[in-house]
Amino acid sequence: MIVIIDYGMGNLRSVQKAGAFLDQRLRVTDSISVIKKAKKIILPGVAHFGQTVKELKKRKLFKLIKERINEGIPFFGICIGMQLLMEESQEAPGIKGLSIIKGKVKRFKTKGLIVPHMGWNQIKRPKTEDRRLKTESKKQKAENEKQNKGLFEGVEEGSYFYFANSYYCAPKDKSVIASTTDYGVEFVSSIRKDNIWGVQFHPEKSQELGLKVLNNFLKSS
Repeated sequence: MIVIIDYGMGNLRSVQKAGAFLDQRLRVTDSISVIKKAKKIILPGVAHFGQTVKELKKRKLFKLIKERINEGIPFFGICIGMQLLMEESQEAPGIKGLSIIKGKVKRFKTKGLIVPHMGWNQIKRPKTEDRRLKTESKKQKAENEKQNKGLFEGVEEGSYFYFANSYYCAPKDKSVIASTTDYGVEFVSSIRKDNIWGVQFHPEKSQELGLKVLNNFLKSS
């Protein structure tokens, strides 16, 4: 069973419909017992960082999500779902995220550009030599490349995806970066680490290529 976490906010049904288009039954739920049995978890949405944490905690799901990720269950965070993986956000000072990945969420400070960042934009896949991984072994580098290829399997370099964000993730560990995008600043538009997938763009709104990314997660082992 693949579940979409229901926290009373966000575009949950759009992701569910995208899954149905791919012949995958995705269950929208806030049931603790169901989430404990889930084989994969998706956390999507366009929402406020602090309010999302509050709603998840109210439903007793915040700690459960962290536990399930640490157990190794495949997790896909979309937009705010990716941002919640960080330790904190400038959108909600003093409120802690899931802290699965070290780093913070920052607000765009782009002169002459409108915030929020809305619409279609390109992704750039980082090359090994660009990722500041000099301290990593060849085996670790190969694994990172394999993971990132899985996220964007069937997606060409420079492809366009749909964004709607005023904030972006700034992870401390550069090896988790699966893609970047330029909007006055080069920001992290997706991450991949072990069982964790995260995208700042909206695959459910990104037409054929977005569906490919979502399907890559759904069919992953």
